[in-house]
Amino acid sequence: MEAIYQVQRQFRLDRGLTRISIKRNPHYQPHGTKSYVHLLNRFGFKSTKPGPYFQDRQIQQRGLAHPVFHAAMGGRVYQTKILRKKLGTDGTLDADGTRIGEVTAEDVPFDSMYLCEVSIGTPPQKFNLDFDTGSADLWVFLTELNVENLLWRWELSIWRLRLRYVTIGGGVTIKNQTVEPASQLDQQFARGKGDGLLGLAFPQINTVKTNWDSDPADTPVVNMINQHDIPKEAELFTSAFYSQRDANSPESFYTFGFIDTDLVARSGEEISLTYIDSSDGFWKFLSARFSVKGKIIDLSGNKAITDTSITLVLVSDEVCEALYDAIPGARYSPTQQGYVFPRSTNGEDLPEFKVAIGDKQFVIQPQDLVFTPANKDNWYGGIQSRGNLPFDIFGEAFLKSVYAKYANERHIWDQGNKRFGVVLKIEETQNLEPTPIA
Repeated sequence: MEAIYQVQRQFRLDRGLTRISIKRNPHYQPHGTKSYVHLLNRFGFKSTKPGPYFQDRQIQQRGLAHPVFHAAMGGRVYQTKILRKKLGTDGTLDADGTRIGEVTAEDVPFDSMYLCEVSIGTPPQKFNLDFDTGSADLWVFLTELNVENLLWRWELSIWRLRLRYVTIGGGVTIKNQTVEPASQLDQQFARGKGDGLLGLAFPQINTVKTNWDSDPADTPVVNMINQHDIPKEAELFTSAFYSQRDANSPESFYTFGFIDTDLVARSGEEISLTYIDSSDGFWKFLSARFSVKGKIIDLSGNKAITDTSITLVLVSDEVCEALYDAIPGARYSPTQQGYVFPRSTNGEDLPEFKVAIGDKQFVIQPQDLVFTPANKDNWYGGIQSRGNLPFDIFGEAFLKSVYAKYANERHIWDQGNKRFGVVLKIEETQNLEPTPIA
């Protein structure tokens, strides 16, 4: 490992690479149910627990638009999933309601918790983007992008820009990157303070194309590696998230091209690596063992993905029930559509909860079993049900407990050598109170 670190140190010195600061969005308003609804909508899974939000089916028709009715006429009929909500007679959310309503921007969070500054184009224009390992798109709001001042503006197609330089900070500049300007904004995003998204997953799920090519455009990480002057030992990025519940919490950061060896050394352990399956575009790995207060739960073949843009951890109902059975006063709330437990709970009352990354288990620090207040009496838990989703999702509630390494150990297209690694990084102070909102 020392030989690899030496190559990275030299590469870091040659390129002037530094940490990329992750800033907590001061406008972000945490909300347990809305965060869960966002995941229901994004991943399209069916909840296996009662609650007001549910997946429904909507019949649509392929065909030409009718000149009078402005709807598709003719063509094949097909069904799509759509998220809906149950309402009571007074029009408010009700898990037992008989009225059905549409899910609107008010039902989901409209901002990202963490943002990073990125410079796009020549001359550079600065944007605050959400770095997302669960997505592969790179897009910015068109209203924030001064297209006329961009060098290479002649490559502007109807929907995409191919830009000579994208600088994601820390000394990292990516050449010839395709960026999608978002012109029609969902109300959820239009109300937010972020300027867009930078995906760190794999090209299979990239919806951005280069002009009219049928294949997805190369993602920023693929483009960076394909510049060929990056040693294979540096084909990686890392993330370190901190809760920032306390004034003395370290600053969260990413690195590209090197591992922060000081942080690894403080852990007293080596990074534990596991191979990932990127066939469906995610950083997916085996996670077949959990433990609650030392009691082992084996789930043969169970897999998980990491997602740096979401706050919660989603696991099977079996694991959720075992965890919350071990917390005094915890219960499932159909109204909140999630597990809650008393705000009077002390950190010492919370069980040791471990999840597996490959063959090794890692504890989720007690403070991140709390997400945010559900009401004046209860916390909304940071661990929730994945419903019928076939894999777990490890969001920030897990990632705050580890220093994470995302690596393409040889070449980006070598399926056998992509790995995800973590080393434990528990914060010294465990504070259950949420981060103050600016």
